[in-house]
Amino acid sequence: MVTVLTETSATEVAAQSGESHSKDELWLSGIETTEITGWSMKPEGFCKDDVCVPTPSGRADSFVWGDTVNVSAFWDLMGKPVVRNANADVWLLGEGASNRNDALLSLEAPNFTLPDLDGNLHSLTDFRGKRVLLITWASW
Repeated sequence: MVTVLTETSATEVAAQSGESHSKDELWLSGIETTEITGWSMKPEGFCKDDVCVPTPSGRADSFVWGDTVNVSAFWDLMGKPVVRNANADVWLLGEGASNRNDALLSLEAPNFTLPDLDGNLHSLTDFRGKRVLLITWASW
């Protein structure tokens, strides 16, 4: 089993193995790739909504093998950070610096949900259009 971490989720999947798959590469089924990343393999390349990233000419087999996708190579192709632990059983698919910069410049806080003292859940989007004071505290 392999745990894949993204900005929004942590997913446990069965890693694909085979002769062509290295421990330094994250190979997932096409379905798992789409579920975890939102990107799917199409004839024109990897696509998400209206955006498609073609595989480099002559190197398609290093990105796709049968029904499996080399997610780590694809993430690197897009210029996004991908890291793994020493055992290659935990992988992080990060967002690129330009995406993070754009999010910071927008001054829009990401949505989150937290309980109040009575255990009732409240999301930041519940207060859209209202002034909100957020006070945070950490124990470290």
